[in-house]
Amino acid sequence: MTAKTAERPRDIATCVAACLKDGDLEGIVSLFHPACQIFFPPNETPKYGQTGAREVFAEFVALRPTLISKVTSEVINGNIALLQAEWQLLDAEGGMLTAGRSTEVARKLENGGWGYFIDCPTGLPTG
Repeated sequence: MTAKTAERPRDIATCVAACLKDGDLEGIVSLFHPACQIFFPPNETPKYGQTGAREVFAEFVALRPTLISKVTSEVINGNIALLQAEWQLLDAEGGMLTAGRSTEVARKLENGGWGYFIDCPTGLPTG
């Protein structure tokens, strides 16, 4: 599969959704900054880098779910952006697998697109 490019920070989730539907794990990984942190599952230690992104999304990609994401806030300052979104992950029959409210920091990537730098899909970690 090919690397995906998100032209705006708010486009990252749309690109991730397309990759999930296509079963394209490496496409998803390409939408994460190489030095990213992912706080999922929330009760575990953060995952780091593109290896962490691969670990987090491997199970989800196998399901080929539908991701519906609505960005509720986007603040851009140069090559860094802060995002908040409400999202749902649906199975092939349209049943709810999981849902949440996310907070992310995105950064410009070497390919000129945007990628997640800090991903908190279920909100900010506590403690």
